[in-house]
Amino acid sequence: MAAIMYRGLQQGLKTTWALGKIIFPITLIVTILQYTPVLPWIIDKLTPVMGLLGLSGEAAVPLVLGNALNLYAGIAAIVSFEFTVKEVFILAVMLSFSHNLFIESAVASRVGVSWWLISGIRIGLALFAGVIINLMWNGGAELAEYGFISSSDSVPAGWGEIALQGIQTAVVAVVQLAAIVIPLMVIMQFLREKGWLTVLSNKFAPFTKVLGMEKNTSMTLVAGLTIGLAYGAGLMIQAVKEDGVSKRDMSLALIFLVSCHAVVEDTLVFLPLGIPVWPLLLIRLVTAIVLTMTIAFIWKRIDSKKGGEVIHEHSYNTL
Repeated sequence: MAAIMYRGLQQGLKTTWALGKIIFPITLIVTILQYTPVLPWIIDKLTPVMGLLGLSGEAAVPLVLGNALNLYAGIAAIVSFEFTVKEVFILAVMLSFSHNLFIESAVASRVGVSWWLISGIRIGLALFAGVIINLMWNGGAELAEYGFISSSDSVPAGWGEIALQGIQTAVVAVVQLAAIVIPLMVIMQFLREKGWLTVLSNKFAPFTKVLGMEKNTSMTLVAGLTIGLAYGAGLMIQAVKEDGVSKRDMSLALIFLVSCHAVVEDTLVFLPLGIPVWPLLLIRLVTAIVLTMTIAFIWKRIDSKKGGEVIHEHSYNTL
């Protein structure tokens, strides 16, 4: 038992170090950028696009902060303005698909899938969802009631305090990562060596099969669905190394998870904003399933076609 815990602890520390080297600098840089002209410039450039999404110009603020930082930063920005229920719902759906973009996409790319592909899918889904909801929903014109959430008005005085806040935020982000990843890796090591991981994978296998993946991808999906991309990346990296998950299956798993990860937490955080959360959850789940199944089907057809061409060419050369 002690040996298993030691091996799990080693794996957890290695993973925390690998992911922390990504999370710390990005969190530090983006936190500092909030107090420079850079983010306001980006927001100003995005304001004309807001109209296409049925949003007012101020909605660019939570979208930029949510994508640059995390959902909590986006929500803090939402409560700083008066938005309608429809606007808040559109923002919630968009931020569910596309948040913490730099860190989550960078971490996910460690398993060998392109950062640009991951980011492109997430931004594309967010924009597509915003346009569709705006066109299809005519209600929600009343002002949203934000409940018990409040925004922070404290602004650091001077570059020293700004840098200190950036370092503190980055350190907290890495500590939170370690607090989740290390115990998780110890548990996963225990489950793996006791053979329970195989049992769980077999139970989840039918779902992964429907999505076009092999059953050894199941733990990657479970981790991403429950704890998200950034924290679940440790299991993904380990799955590629130890479980023999193919690049194709890992790509499909990430396509599913960029649409739908940390579904419980990422849905519940919007509850106090006075919007319906069940439709938010269903939109993410259905989008993830349909998108993954479609890409898996197209991928399989392309592979089959290539395989047929290779066989045909081999037969021709033989003749």
